[in-house]
Amino acid sequence: MREMKKNNKLFPLFAFCVFTLATTAVAFASSGEEAHTPLWKDYMWKIINFGVLIIILWKFGKTPVQNALRQRTELIEKTLKEAKEAKEAALKAMQEVEQKLKTKDEEIKAIVAAAQKSGELERTRIIEESARLQAKIIEQAKTNIEFELKHAKEVIKAEAVELAMELAEKKLKEKMTKEEQEKLLEDSLVKIGGRG
Repeated sequence: MREMKKNNKLFPLFAFCVFTLATTAVAFASSGEEAHTPLWKDYMWKIINFGVLIIILWKFGKTPVQNALRQRTELIEKTLKEAKEAKEAALKAMQEVEQKLKTKDEEIKAIVAAAQKSGELERTRIIEESARLQAKIIEQAKTNIEFELKHAKEVIKAEAVELAMELAEKKLKEKMTKEEQEKLLEDSLVKIGGRG
């Protein structure tokens, strides 16, 4: 909107300048006669035209040109101020990011240290647990071996007793006569019958 108003103010000045230049160009072009005019007269009209143009431009264009220059200066100052503020904001943001990165680096170091410490503790715990399990397994194995050994001894004893009894029975059968065997059987039945 401001640009449109500024253009509306400058348009008459621009139109007047174009008109003045056009009329002077036509005037110079139409004077095609070869009349000898003194050199100073030829330049005098050009100087007067130029002077009138300068006066008209000064009169009508001074204020718009000054306003345009002032607005341009204000715009440049505003842009520079905004650029300075943006630069300061960017520097501040960069410092914040650097601080956050330092904080993150410290956090990462703390996490790594905690993980290493936790790993060492876990390693120590696992070693202790495995040593405890090893001792328990060895103790269990000893108990199992003792039990199996005792059981094996009992089985061997039982087999030995049974074998000895069979052997003794066999030897007794070989040494005893039929009559002795019958008598022994009868005595046993009497004893068994007496208990019952």
